[in-house]
Amino acid sequence: MTLTIDNLSKRYGDTVALDGVSFDVRPGELFGFVGSNGAGKTTTMRIALGVLAADAGDVRLDGKPVDLEVRRTIGYMPEERGLYPKMKVGAQLSYLAQLHGLSKSEAISAVQRWTERLGIAERLGDTVDSLSLGNQQRVQLAAALVHDPNVLVLDEPFSGLDPVAVDVMSEVLVEKAHSGVPVIFSSHQLDLVQRLCRRVGIIAAGRMRAVGTVDDLRAGGDARLVVHAPQAPTGWADGLPGVTTVEHDHGRTVLSVSAGIDDQQILKTALETGPVHEFSLHQPSLTDLFREVVAA
Repeated sequence: MTLTIDNLSKRYGDTVALDGVSFDVRPGELFGFVGSNGAGKTTTMRIALGVLAADAGDVRLDGKPVDLEVRRTIGYMPEERGLYPKMKVGAQLSYLAQLHGLSKSEAISAVQRWTERLGIAERLGDTVDSLSLGNQQRVQLAAALVHDPNVLVLDEPFSGLDPVAVDVMSEVLVEKAHSGVPVIFSSHQLDLVQRLCRRVGIIAAGRMRAVGTVDDLRAGGDARLVVHAPQAPTGWADGLPGVTTVEHDHGRTVLSVSAGIDDQQILKTALETGPVHEFSLHQPSLTDLFREVVAA
């Protein structure tokens, strides 16, 4: 199944929350949806789930509008805690599974399976508010998974998790994607997004600024060239086309280099100042790319 977000627009008075947002999430894909606070990520996800209505545009699953029946097949994990704090974990997950159409016995079986997978099976008899924030997050993911959804939509699923819990949740999301489920998640942990996702979308001020594979987007961004030339004066690279000095300290210079620039010309210029001990090119990380896109 393919989840299609098609030209979504949303305003709150004079504030433009979304302005023609479009992208898709394909079968078996982990899609990273990144942006600053207030960029429009949560609004997009809420519209996809039918929690909010768009002013224009639509959301489709395999070409079909997302109505109530389709929404029952989607697993959603909101950024805010969406659980009943005084209700016991097991009873709550079973109740939510039955709301999605599972029988009582199917719900009990699914709850046991997913709580064991997420490492919280021993907390079934505890109330949600007695759990740590990390375990509450695991319960919230279990609630999104317990009905075996056809699509997963997760808003900041890694927030508040320790490294072990991040690994567990990452493995689960990768497994679901490998089973053919389209998975979209937002996160401020861009190194994690870069590691898990083949494709990402970057949103800023309600507009999609970039959508594509991580490798393609990184290749299109400005690379970083590290040059260690101990005798080179400050500003030695000034004037070279497509080159901007980012940092210069004790002969170590970090340059921002546009795509297609001849690095041999840069090396020649550096050698004119004296010996060069290091000359290494680094593709921008997703974090570097995000800063460039948002600042543009």
